[in-house]
Amino acid sequence: MTENMPEITMNVSDLYLEEVFTDNKVGTIRRMTPVDANGQRDPNRDVKYIGLAQMMTPAGTLPLTFELNAQTLGEAAEQFGEEAKKAMERTLEELKELRRQAASSIVVPGQEGGMGGLGGAGGLGGMPGGGKIQMP
Repeated sequence: MTENMPEITMNVSDLYLEEVFTDNKVGTIRRMTPVDANGQRDPNRDVKYIGLAQMMTPAGTLPLTFELNAQTLGEAAEQFGEEAKKAMERTLEELKELRRQAASSIVVPGQEGGMGGLGGAGGLGGMPGGGKIQMP
């Protein structure tokens, strides 16, 4: 059983000290400070700021994670709202694409090989409403 397990190792040259900041309302900012194997600040790498928020959907909450291009915590906090909106827009587009893919992979009963009962102009020969599937 253990021969199929992947090797799990941490990269000691890519370690970060993680600090978490929140306003307890909108979201969280993670400050990722690069450190060496001894836990000392690594001046050769930049500090990273990562925004975390949640988006409510009919299926439940979806986590949003996005990079904040900031030099300070204050700058990261100022950018948070706009970057969260962009992350939400990207997530909505990805969900729309997943819906399109799911809708296009639906098999209509009675189709025997090829296009089966599909009408010539993109309609579904005689099915009411053109056979479109409504996703909530």
